[in-house]
Amino acid sequence: MKTTKKLIMICIMSSVSLVLACFSAQAQGTDSILTLQKALDIALSKQQILKAKDNYSKASAEGITAAKRDGLPDFVLSTQQAYGTINGLNGLASGLPGLTTITAGPVAAKQNWNAAFGAFYSSNIDWNIFSFGLQKAHVAEAKGIYEMDAADLEQEKFQQKVRVAGAYLNLLSAQRLRYSMEVNLSRVSQLRDVILVRTENGLNAGVDSAIANSELSKARMAVTDAINYEQNQASNLAIQLGINNQSFSLDSIYVNQIPARLPAQPVDDISNHPELKFLSARVKTSDLSASFISKTSLPKVSLFGVLQDRGSGYGSGYNPNDPSSFSQSYLNGIAPARGNYLIGVGVTWNLSDLGRAASRAKSQHYVSDGLTNEYHYLENNLNNQLKEGNKQLVNSLQKYREAPIQLKAASDAYEQKKTLYSNGLTTIVDVTQTLYNLNLAETDKDISSAAVWQSLLYMAASSGNFNLFINQF
Repeated sequence: MKTTKKLIMICIMSSVSLVLACFSAQAQGTDSILTLQKALDIALSKQQILKAKDNYSKASAEGITAAKRDGLPDFVLSTQQAYGTINGLNGLASGLPGLTTITAGPVAAKQNWNAAFGAFYSSNIDWNIFSFGLQKAHVAEAKGIYEMDAADLEQEKFQQKVRVAGAYLNLLSAQRLRYSMEVNLSRVSQLRDVILVRTENGLNAGVDSAIANSELSKARMAVTDAINYEQNQASNLAIQLGINNQSFSLDSIYVNQIPARLPAQPVDDISNHPELKFLSARVKTSDLSASFISKTSLPKVSLFGVLQDRGSGYGSGYNPNDPSSFSQSYLNGIAPARGNYLIGVGVTWNLSDLGRAASRAKSQHYVSDGLTNEYHYLENNLNNQLKEGNKQLVNSLQKYREAPIQLKAASDAYEQKKTLYSNGLTTIVDVTQTLYNLNLAETDKDISSAAVWQSLLYMAASSGNFNLFINQF
């Protein structure tokens, strides 16, 4: 009688817990569920690394405009106003870096300190009208840098989608694992209560209660480990989303059903993989840089024009014999008094740049070769990963089909051993073994469909086609 009351109480408590769980799920509603598409949208809008690479792309786009403007004429306006003496001296001078001295006065027999104001006004135009393709190569290099940064942004978006989807599936599997451990804990707890009652009534050996307590302790530890694992996966998902760590309620469709449109044939195309496109853009940009560098050593043909005016406080008759012909008036000194203009065409060619540019271009070609090697390295890895992904998908589908069979067999075995144990026809060790097998089978069943999704995600990541994974509904 005592045993019957105990079993009735256990059943009542289990029913109440189930009702409360259902009520809680209904109260939450569907608005609080974080779908995978929502998670992807959050990551693409919140993730700082994507914002950084978007800014790099915008910067290189402005670089194209800057490169085009580099081909426009240089137009320089300048003015200078000064106060000083103009003593001249016959002698030698050499233009050393950092030393520039201009004397524009008459040579007198001795030093004098007559000082006046003076001014200089100038406008200068200098235009490289022909540079053997240098400007065109400069713009092409800037466009290549932009295309490379844009490709880098796209491949980062692709990788972020894959990381978010992987973290999402991992957390969903962790939640199902925690649920399985909790179900197992409830089952072990109920079994242990029955064993304790039977032991107290002398129907089973006392050692059975010790074994039951041990199994209950192990079940509790398994729940704790599952919770810890779930928390780690939730933290990882928050990191991938670019938000603060929190609890997530996920869409259970990825553990309740498999993808609806699985590929009928093995996937083998990686030609549109974003990472390969990025490396290809890097190779192209490096080649464009090498072409630009090689053209910097070629001659430049320039059209130039100068318009200038000068003002001086010294009169036209100022000389050693008439040193008083000057004015210290500021306005007299800065007023324009003499103007000149100059137009012409010039050719410059720094022959020393031939060797320098050749070495820099050769160095850049080696960079291109290295980037090409990286491209082929990644291409080979992706091909191998895609082949492995095709195999994983086949294997995960096979496990998905076998999981229900395994679960039914394990459930039947457990019920059989539990019945035999209740009638004294088997030992507690046999029961705990079937209990362990049942828990394992339930875990495999809960995550078997998620494993199919993870295999498909691996294939999408290897092929570069994320639609292969996301367009399944």
